[in-house]
Amino acid sequence: MATEIESKHAVVSKSPAELYMAFTDMRNFLQFLPEDKKEGVEADYDSISANVQGFNLGLRVNDRTPYSSINFTDNGSPFPFSITMHFDPVPEADPYKTDLHIEMSAEINFMMKMMLGGKLKEAMDKIVDSLAAVSEGRMPEGMTQEQMDEIRKKYDI
Repeated sequence: MATEIESKHAVVSKSPAELYMAFTDMRNFLQFLPEDKKEGVEADYDSISANVQGFNLGLRVNDRTPYSSINFTDNGSPFPFSITMHFDPVPEADPYKTDLHIEMSAEINFMMKMMLGGKLKEAMDKIVDSLAAVSEGRMPEGMTQEQMDEIRKKYDI
């Protein structure tokens, strides 16, 4: 039985198309990793993989719905999972704002769910919060000023 986890929703100060384009190419994920975490990480347009604490983890784009969602599936991980990022327009708001949230479905047993469920939700919430913060020019928790400057320059924020 699949475990379903959904992140919080956050408004990101970018249009759905801008966010979609940033996440549609898996090579873009590399820029968000600290330099000391990039070793052994490989990415191409459709996939990214790394060895993390002895586990081979990977994501592959399963489906792209332009400017609306991107679905990723596991690509060599200890358990099957899928993740969908949703980029929804904010009704009656600035067209350059997006309601972002992430959904995950994972085939994990009860014990793994008890150990990982809260941590997975926390990680997804942190991603959503960080994207909202960066889009508003705020520095997300755990990010250095240098990393923030690089992202601002690249995405003209």
